[in-house]
Amino acid sequence: MSNAPNTNHTSKREFLLLSDFDQTLSANDSGTVLAEMVGIPNFHEYVRKLADRHLVQQGGELAYLLVHEPAFRNVRKKHLREAGKKVRLKKHIQLLSKLLENIGECRFSYYVVSAGPQEIVESALEGIVPPAHIFASQLEFDKEERVAGVACVRAGYGKVVILDQLREQAAVGQNHLVYVGDGSSDVHVMLHVNRLEGLTIAVSENRYLAQIAKRSVLSDDALSILVPIAEEILGWNTHQIRAFFEERGFILREWEKVQTDTLSIVSAAQEAEAHASVLPAPIVKADLASGDARLDRGQDPAPAPSPQPARPARVEKSAPESSRELEPARIQGTRR
Repeated sequence: MSNAPNTNHTSKREFLLLSDFDQTLSANDSGTVLAEMVGIPNFHEYVRKLADRHLVQQGGELAYLLVHEPAFRNVRKKHLREAGKKVRLKKHIQLLSKLLENIGECRFSYYVVSAGPQEIVESALEGIVPPAHIFASQLEFDKEERVAGVACVRAGYGKVVILDQLREQAAVGQNHLVYVGDGSSDVHVMLHVNRLEGLTIAVSENRYLAQIAKRSVLSDDALSILVPIAEEILGWNTHQIRAFFEERGFILREWEKVQTDTLSIVSAAQEAEAHASVLPAPIVKADLASGDARLDRGQDPAPAPSPQPARPARVEKSAPESSRELEPARIQGTRR
């Protein structure tokens, strides 16, 4: 008898699932792919300079460069579509979209929201995600199809706007939301989804996102996000999740559930002693001729060096369960 949960129900709970594109569904950054394709080196250096000057919303750097940076002035619409075909995608995105239509007692409407240009994202996901389900940055083009301007950028709060529009159209409960992302441009929308009591999933070790997302999962397979969805929304246990994957021809190998706390622990007495040792002591000099001792009011000695603080201790809590992972991907899950 199968341990997999029954996924055939006539009545379904409706959910919205929104996913970022770059390095969430793709294995590399579309801006880097485009720059290399047209012979522009050091794309990340351009991005870093924009970040240092705080000119652009994080995630919208490529749209800005296409309009304002002379090195990108000859990029045309055809180059954007060609770059999309060169983006390396994570495995099983199309299967993920299909499985989400009927899993447990739920149906997830799947959308992609990206700060990247619409032409790149549509081209990369052609035949996988319908264009009507892709919301990316909109560029304007001149008669020669060169980039002439930016109509809108789907970064930061721009993703929140798309989410709220889809909520109104789909008429789903405010907590029937899932957002999947990897970077700083996803912070605003993840905070919004958390406020609405939805589920947020980080697919990277970005230090900002790790503190916000309710769950994290690391894998090169798009199907990996089904694990936190199954646990948090469907209420499945590990045996049910394994059975679900195995019935569809996949094996979960080395499924690690890890929660890591980073601590710095010092003795209170040692801390007080360390502070006291920093204060300079008066210097007493003896007059050898008279035998008298006197306090030297001259130049104070250099203060003693401060003791080095204790190195942080890493305390790892690992579940005793040794599960298996998607072949050949490795899934690492973290829950807050």
